[in-house]
Amino acid sequence: MATSSQDSSSSKRHFHWTNKVATEDTEASSTTPNEDDKNGRSGIKTHVSLSTPRKKKLPAAAVSIARLRSAVSSFRKSRSSLPFGLGSRAIGTLFGYRRGHVHFALQKDAGSPPAFLVELATPISGLVREMASGLVRIALECDKPKAEDHNKKGTTVVRLLEESTWRTYCNGKKCGFATRRDCGDKEWKILKAVEPISTGAGVLPAGNEVEAGPDGGELMYMRAKFERIVGSRDSEAFYMMNPDSNGTPELSIYLLRV
Repeated sequence: MATSSQDSSSSKRHFHWTNKVATEDTEASSTTPNEDDKNGRSGIKTHVSLSTPRKKKLPAAAVSIARLRSAVSSFRKSRSSLPFGLGSRAIGTLFGYRRGHVHFALQKDAGSPPAFLVELATPISGLVREMASGLVRIALECDKPKAEDHNKKGTTVVRLLEESTWRTYCNGKKCGFATRRDCGDKEWKILKAVEPISTGAGVLPAGNEVEAGPDGGELMYMRAKFERIVGSRDSEAFYMMNPDSNGTPELSIYLLRV
């Protein structure tokens, strides 16, 4: 009887052990598909998230048109931001004191700052005599940059209206040099004083707006509209538009880079 009780107890222990092992195996086998499903689903989700729709390629003509439009718009913005821009018409003013030198200013319109302002070595009295005798041709010449300057990196070509020094010729005769000037308060007051005048010549007395000359003399001026002709990056011409001259300009100014 003792032997049978021991066998039965050992069989019970063996039964519980095998049952426990079987249960663990069953749980392990039951959890394995769930983990595989999760891994499978995560793999599917990752694959879906990485896949992106393909972009449709635009035709070559559409791409070239878009590039052309962007280039034109950038060119217009750069042109509109230039401070020295002049159109086909400009307002020109020659002024100077009786015993002083001639100043010549070009403006886009009556209220804009001068895009070009130079002081000529010619006295204003000499210019008045030349214009009284007939047509006047003033040529301003400057030198082109040298070839080695073009080859240097970082060098930029100066605009024709930004050149600083000019050789001056009046009706073929050399008249010294002209120097580009910045528009200071004195020059700006003079231009503001003649702003209401579209075409004409006269004398401005010394007063609140215009200062007296070095010798106390009055300021002489001539103001008119000019037609601008651009030949190249190195040549421009300005012809005075005078309605009383039957289409013939009394004054022509040439800017040349030679």
